[in-house]
Amino acid sequence: MTNQNSAENAEICPAQKLLKMLSGKLKPEIFSLAIKSTLRFSSLLREIKGANKQSLSIALKEMEEIELLERVVVKLKPLHIEYYLTEKGKSLIPVFQQLEGLV
Repeated sequence: MTNQNSAENAEICPAQKLLKMLSGKLKPEIFSLAIKSTLRFSSLLREIKGANKQSLSIALKEMEEIELLERVVVKLKPLHIEYYLTEKGKSLIPVFQQLEGLV
């Protein structure tokens, strides 16, 4: 019975939840950059060492699906796409910053 309760509490832990959401090669760095400013695909390709179009596209799509990022099409010329942290993403910033401080 005690093991089940501790397992349930571990699942609720915000740090563990965030780590699961940001698992993968590029997601932690994308999240870190999203805290600082709006993201654009081309700038992410330049800023993240080792990123390629396919892996970056997949990571962004997965972060959209778990509602950490919002994708916005800006219809000004030239047409481009920007990514913003959602409210859910913003709520996880303190947990992320605490984890960064441990390293």
